[in-house]
Amino acid sequence: MALLKRGRRSTTDTTDTPDSPGATDSPDATDTSDQGQHPARRPARRRTPWYIGLPVTLAAILAVFLAGAHLGLFPSIPNPLERRTVDRSQPVLLRSIQDMKRFTGAQGTFQIVVDLDHEAAFLPSALLGNRTLYVAAGTVDASVDLGALDKGAVTVSEDRGTATVVVPHARLDPAALDVRRSYVYLQQRGFFDRIGDFFSGNPGNQQQVEVLATQKIEQAAKDTELTRRAEQSTRSMLEGLLRSAGFTTVTVTTAA
Repeated sequence: MALLKRGRRSTTDTTDTPDSPGATDSPDATDTSDQGQHPARRPARRRTPWYIGLPVTLAAILAVFLAGAHLGLFPSIPNPLERRTVDRSQPVLLRSIQDMKRFTGAQGTFQIVVDLDHEAAFLPSALLGNRTLYVAAGTVDASVDLGALDKGAVTVSEDRGTATVVVPHARLDPAALDVRRSYVYLQQRGFFDRIGDFFSGNPGNQQQVEVLATQKIEQAAKDTELTRRAEQSTRSMLEGLLRSAGFTTVTVTTAA
């Protein structure tokens, strides 16, 4: 009986002692004592969707590849941005052949800067307007049409020692632009003009300035002495030709 009482006391002591290890390790005691002291958990980081990350990655790889090829970092790989010129022109078609009986006695070389400005009446040039500065270079020939000589234009003496020739006046030929030395120096277009050129498929059309430059060169040639120089050269040519043919006296005049 004494041993049984001791066993009951020891059992009661171990279970009722507040400082026993089992009491301190109870999960309920831990939860109630530490409630509100733990920091809040951070929200999970959102991942980028694959349909966004994949195109961005491919674009970055392509950009690096193109930059390396352009800078020559990959000598064995051809540059995909390199341009080449391919001539797909059709064969030249001969339309006609004409026998030229004109003698070009003089040639004038001209250069002009055409400043053509199309302005709107009530809108600023930044919105609607087109201004082109075109540097044009061209030539104008002055020639004498020897094929237009009449039967009585050439007179030869009986002893074939004297010859008289009456030639027509020299005329100016149409101006010919030198495309290698003609170029657009400046072109300013308004906003609406740029949109119109984009949809028309013919941006920067310079046909109008070329026609205007040709007209101005031809007008300037009329104020020069090209025709007089051409007639003088024609007389010198005919005199030398007839003297070489055996004529001692040669007279070349211009028709009235």
